[in-house]
Amino acid sequence: MKKLVVLSGAGISAESGIKTFRDAHGLWEGHDIMEVASRIGFDKNPELVFDFYNKRRAQLLEVQPNAAHKIIAELQNDFEVHIITQNVDDLHERAGSKNIIHLHGELLKVRSIYNDQIILDWKKDLFIGDLDKFGNQLRPHIVWFGEEVPVMDNAIKIVEQADILLVIGTSLQVYPAAGLINYVKQNSPVYYIDPKPATIYDLPNPLEIIALSAIKGMEKLRELLIMNDKL
Repeated sequence: MKKLVVLSGAGISAESGIKTFRDAHGLWEGHDIMEVASRIGFDKNPELVFDFYNKRRAQLLEVQPNAAHKIIAELQNDFEVHIITQNVDDLHERAGSKNIIHLHGELLKVRSIYNDQIILDWKKDLFIGDLDKFGNQLRPHIVWFGEEVPVMDNAIKIVEQADILLVIGTSLQVYPAAGLINYVKQNSPVYYIDPKPATIYDLPNPLEIIALSAIKGMEKLRELLIMNDKL
């Protein structure tokens, strides 16, 4: 069974109603990114950071996986599918996908500010005074700007093993995630689904750009993959 590796970004969840938050001016819901997505911002104003993620968490619990998430899950019947996502939502999981790496953390989890190995499932609001078992404050389980991406090495290993690479719903502008595409084997085809795809330079792979939305693009790609698998 061929290994299909999926790199997914905000564009796939946008069709479920998840706001991408970051606008053309680099603001997230009117906030400077460093105010709500950095340790410096958290130390300066934790109440603002908690409120920002509480709203995101509440929104996530109101939406559902869309057809693009579901098609990727269905492809597990024909391929060994591994998902490496920049998204902090759980829509891939809810759609039925099994092998998922969250590069930037998970919105429905929290962790201790002093021990990043203490991670708890969390679906309610988070406040100052919510503590781990040792009495330390909890924070969103999110990789903020300036923080190391702890699962990056594992993600690289998975991309290196890909027989097929799918990039969907990402502008390929956020590093180190965007650099993962450069680790795919030269003989492995790359499919890129995005209505406004970024320009990819010097990729020594067969590359097919599908300039469609996530749902329409996955409908087309499903036909291509199944057809090619039968050849």
